[in-house]
This record gives sequence, structure tokens and C-alpha cells, in this order.
Amino acid sequence: MTIQPRTPLPPLRETVRAHGLSASKALGQNFLFDEQLLDRIAALPGDLSGATVFEVGPGPGGLTRALLRAGAKVIAVERDDRCLPLLAELAEAFPGQLTVVPDDAMAVDVEALTGGTPYHIVANLPYNVGTALFTRWLEPAAWPPRWVSLTLMFQLEVAERIVAPVGTSAYGRLAVLAQWRSNAKIAMKVHRSAFTPPPKVMSAIVHVTPGDQPDGVDPKILSKLTEKGFGQRRKMLRQSLKGVEGAVATAEAIGIDPTRRAETVSVGEWVALARALGA
Repeated sequence: MTIQPRTPLPPLRETVRAHGLSASKALGQNFLFDEQLLDRIAALPGDLSGATVFEVGPGPGGLTRALLRAGAKVIAVERDDRCLPLLAELAEAFPGQLTVVPDDAMAVDVEALTGGTPYHIVANLPYNVGTALFTRWLEPAAWPPRWVSLTLMFQLEVAERIVAPVGTSAYGRLAVLAQWRSNAKIAMKVHRSAFTPPPKVMSAIVHVTPGDQPDGVDPKILSKLTEKGFGQRRKMLRQSLKGVEGAVATAEAIGIDPTRRAETVSVGEWVALARALGA
């Protein structure tokens, strides 16, 4: 289902120009103006008709337009006051579909904003806070989470770290947190030339859906283990895990050689270690 705005909207590039808006380097902004590309991104979560979508850093509202056309009810958090007039115009064009929260995404309570209903998160994340937000969304104590899917734009290098298999140079804490109870894949690569201004690196969209959580595992323990283990990834586990009480002895007890390095430890082994430590 495609929803048309109540009043026709000019092309986004024209709207941005009319408002004298330019991307803020300090806020990690890079604007996307290609409407077809934006519609493809908005289609990745599936049918959004009537669904609640949480969007971070909509900027001038390119992706927001696509989500609204897809029938979503969008809650957009934007800290750049310069973008608010453009988003207000979108809210008028799509009555009842868009709520704009002028705030910092790192400071808001998504659960409160979405009113306890299931929701999707779709965002062209600002580069400077993308990883911090992503790990926060992966770590709720209650599982499955209230979010139904995450569809997020990252630098390609970060996206590859999220889906990396064990033993590769990209494999690290992000991969374990994203894969131990979720299904993560790179859904689309986006060339740097698609953005204004073009970033120095390629980008990619990662799509994540919740999976089954292994029994008997405390997410906080797993988070701490991976933080310590990959924080000193070139050191052996017997050194890097010294800061977690009992971790080295427990690893050895369950058959994980403490002379190994973190990047050689599979997601399943990290899970087993967390389970044993929490027992």
C-alpha cells in the first residue's frame, strides 16, 4: 500500500535548498535524495501499513517520506533544530502519521515513546552514534525485544563487523552481540555517491530480526565478557578476561583453551562461557 501526501511535495532536494539547509559534519549528517533508493530501504522491513516505526536522525526527512508513503506511523527523533520545519511540513502532508521528537536519540526512552506497542527501527544512523545505539538495542534484558526488526544504515566496515564469522579480521564484539540471539544480514550496499555530501566510505544497510535466546544466559555477563575479551583482542584470553572474576578458570573448565585469542572463540563458545559463569 502506498500512501500519497495530502498535498503534493516538491522533490526533497528542492525542499532542502528552499530552507537553506546543509548537512552538519558535527552531527554526522549525510543526506539521501534518491526517492527510489529510499523507497527500497523502506521496503526492507516488509509491510509497514499501520506499523509503528522509530526513526533516528531523520534530517530533512528523505527516509521519513518513504516510510510515510509505505503507510507507517513514524516517531522520529531529531536533535537538529534546523530540520524541524521540514519535518513539520511532512507531518502536515501525512496527517496523523508523523510524530517528531526534538531530542537526542541517546537520551530518549524508545519504549515510552512507542507506548508499549511492537515497533520497527529504521534509520540512516548518524555515523557518530550509530554503533552505540545499535548495541543498546541489542542488549535488553527481556527477549524477544519489543522491536520487530532493525533496518539500519552503517559504514560498510561496521556492517561487515556485525555479520562477520568467527576467525575473520572483522569478527569481534559487535558480531557476537548481533548474532547470539538475533539474525543479522547485510541487506543492501549503498555507494558513497548516493549521499550529499558524499562520505569518504561506502555504506550498507543491515537488517536484524530477533532469534531465540539460548537458555540460562545473562546478557549482562555476555556483554561484559565480550567487552573485556575484544577490548584487548591481541592478548590471550587468560590476560584479556582477567577482569571478569572466574572467567579464565571457567573457560578452561568447559574446554576453551585460555591461550586462545578472542577472535577465535565462536559465538556459541562465548554463550557457553556466559552460561557457565552465571550458573
